[in-house]
Parts: sequence; structure tokens; C-alpha cells
Amino acid sequence: MDAREAALGQAYGHAVRWLASLSDRRVPAGASVEGVVRALGAELPDGPSAPADVVDLLATACEPGLTAFPSGRFYGFVVGGTEPAALAADWLVSAWDQNCVMRAVSPAYTAVEDIASAWLLDLLGLPGGSAVGFTTGATMANFTCLAAARDAVLRRAGWDVAGDGLTGGPAVRVVVGADRHMAIDLALRYLGLGRPEVVTADDQGRIEPEALRRTLAAGGGRPTIVVLQAGDIHSGAFDPFAETIRAAAEANAWVHIDGAFGLWAAASPEHAHLTAGCADADSWATDAHKTLNVPYDCGLAIVRDPLAVRAAMGLHGDYLIQDEHGDPIDKVPELSRRGRAFTVWAALRSLGRSGVADLVERLCRHASTFATGIAEMEGATVLNDVVFTQVCAEFGDDDRTQQVLARLLDDGTAWISGSTWHGRRVMRISVSNWSTTDDDVTHALDAIRRAAFRA
Repeated sequence: MDAREAALGQAYGHAVRWLASLSDRRVPAGASVEGVVRALGAELPDGPSAPADVVDLLATACEPGLTAFPSGRFYGFVVGGTEPAALAADWLVSAWDQNCVMRAVSPAYTAVEDIASAWLLDLLGLPGGSAVGFTTGATMANFTCLAAARDAVLRRAGWDVAGDGLTGGPAVRVVVGADRHMAIDLALRYLGLGRPEVVTADDQGRIEPEALRRTLAAGGGRPTIVVLQAGDIHSGAFDPFAETIRAAAEANAWVHIDGAFGLWAAASPEHAHLTAGCADADSWATDAHKTLNVPYDCGLAIVRDPLAVRAAMGLHGDYLIQDEHGDPIDKVPELSRRGRAFTVWAALRSLGRSGVADLVERLCRHASTFATGIAEMEGATVLNDVVFTQVCAEFGDDDRTQQVLARLLDDGTAWISGSTWHGRRVMRISVSNWSTTDDDVTHALDAIRRAAFRA
């Protein structure tokens, strides 16, 4: 116990110093991969080392090579931070070391997962009684939901995937919008479904309902899955769910919604209109590490029909102690997994209903402030309708926009990364961290001005 306590004490001290540094440290990492390797030492020691010394070496050698992802000034990708109660709960998850797959084996975890699942469905306005699986992230959440969808639409067509596989069965068509996230295509590849049929989207990335209806009408009654999105990765736009889900229902298609960060709009009275009609879908995927700000990793796969996901994901083993009413293992791909619901429960219990709404609204307000500030800069143009947490802008042409991006990373005040949208190089800002303050946004805008107008 003495060695364990000493190691935990070192970890605590380094963790607290790291978190305290986030308010004013440079956001990009200051060391290269090679530099961290040299500091750690590449040779495996012949003998053992004291656990506390190992923790100290790891933290000291790695700290210069850490990117300040948890900083309130990180706006790259769609990366949240870690809300305090969720962070502390995650430490307990590691200490408790539960394998959270069966009710009989870990009743504490299962109780927390049941409660957190009900809270999530309530906050997101989704059907009560839906199955909620806790996966590694949004990619595997999409995979899980689409696996349930694949098996269900083939079952309707009289084909048993579990027994007969895909070979020889009816072809499943998957219909997507032109601006869907690449994780959808990846999940389809994993599932053996191949390339999807692509429907045109408008200039904000929203799938066009009439184009979808025409595509579905040409399907000849084949088993069909329609994938919609809540939150375009560039514009933050939401598909028109009421119209598109109605069209899918007419074609007897399963509707899945990829809402990695945008599904949380439903928890905010100011933004819930963006998800109107969303609850009529068959499955939904989101990522609690993004808008909710729990630690990595925590995707959420939500399926209206629990039996559908259980049929796709469930397994049986003579050595397992399984419950006739189902276990957490029945809703996810992994057999061994950490207790992700503990951190989700902690975040929701800490924030409460109003706190989750405030979090979503604060992120959206910061995004609007970015858009207003950039629009006021000479030569800069905000390209999207800022409806949620994403902002895309350009600075005259591709070359200048890329120069601004490079100068921003060199400045180090904030991390704002680039992308290509509608064939143009853009600055893409994603506001996702609970700890971002008005001052953080002000400092980031000042850095953008320096980068844009430096001689």
C-alpha cells in the first residue's frame, strides 16, 4: 500500500500542476515526439523501478509534449474538456477497476448506467425505454447503431444476418447526405455495407428533403437505412428532421442520426428547435466527451428498440453470469470495458438539468462572439450560418487563410485548426470546452487579429 500511495500522490501532484497551467500556457505542444522519447529513455530497464519514480518520470518527460486540449482556448476538431465532477469520478473508475458488463457482477455500475441512461433520454428528448450503450466514442456509437439497423432491415426482408452472414442476402442500401461525417463511411465499411448512396445537401450541409424522397423512391423496396446528422462538422447545421424522417418512414427505412456534438441542442430551451422531429428516428449516436465534457472515452449509442441492438451486439458464454433481462454487455461491441457511465452520471448529477442547458447555451454564445469578432476584421468572411458551436471563416483567399492559420499555431495563444469546405481553405472554430470564458474568446480573437494583420 505504501508504494501505491506514493505513486498516487505523485500522480495527484502532477495532475494538479497540469490543470493549473492551462489558464496561461501555450496551447500547442512544445516538444516533439523525438524529444519525449529521449526524455523517457527508449531502452527497457533490466530491473524494476519504484512506482512513484515511474509516475514522476512519465509526467516530467511527457509534460512538454502535451497539447492543452483541456484548455478553454482549444478550438480544434470538436474536443471538449473534462467537467470537474466527471474528472474526479474517472479517477474512481480506475481505482475501482470494475469490468462493467454484467448486472450480477457489478451491480453498482449497472445501477449507475440505468440512472444515467434515463437522464440522458430525458435531457435529449428521446423515447423513454430506448437502449443506451456506452462505447469508446462517436465512431463506435455510430457503428453500434448501424449494426442494429443493418440486422433489423435485413430481418424485415426475411434474412438472418446472425445465422447466415451477409453473403447471398439482400443488398442493404444506405442513404446519406453529401456532408455527412467521415465516421459514417468508416462504420459502414466495418459493417460490410460499402459505399453509401449520396443525396445532395444545401450550402450549410443540410440534406435536401426532396432529393432524399426521390432517391428513396428509386430504391425498389430494398432494405434501406437513412443517415441524418445533428450538427454539421463545418457549419453546425442540423438536417430538417421532420421532413426527412417522414420521407424515410414512407420508404420503410431505418433512420439513424449522427449527433456527435449537436444532439445536445435538445437539452437547451434556446436551441431545442434545431432537433425538432429528431425523436422520431430509430437510433442516435453522440459523444459525451464533446458537448457534455466527460473524460475520454465515452460515446453513446442509443437505439429505440432494445431488442434490435441486443440482437446485433448480444452474446452468450457458459462462464458468464447473465441476467435474463439483459446486461450492459448487450448494447456495445466490447466485452471488457471501463465504467463510462460513472463519469456521465457525475457530470449530469453535478450540472443538473439547468446546468446542462447553461453549458450548451454558453458554448453557442461563445461561437456567436467569435463570428461577430471575425466578421468585423477587414478581409475576413464568416462562411456559415452560426446556429450552434461551429464557425468557419476565410481571409480573402486560400493562401492568406493558410498563412493566418500557421501564424495562429505559431503564436500559441489558442489552437484553431483549418479545413477545406466547399473547395475553400477555411479557419474552423469549434467551441466545445466547459471552461472557455469570455476572456478566453477575447484572447483568441486578439490572436486571430495578430495573425491576420501581421506585416
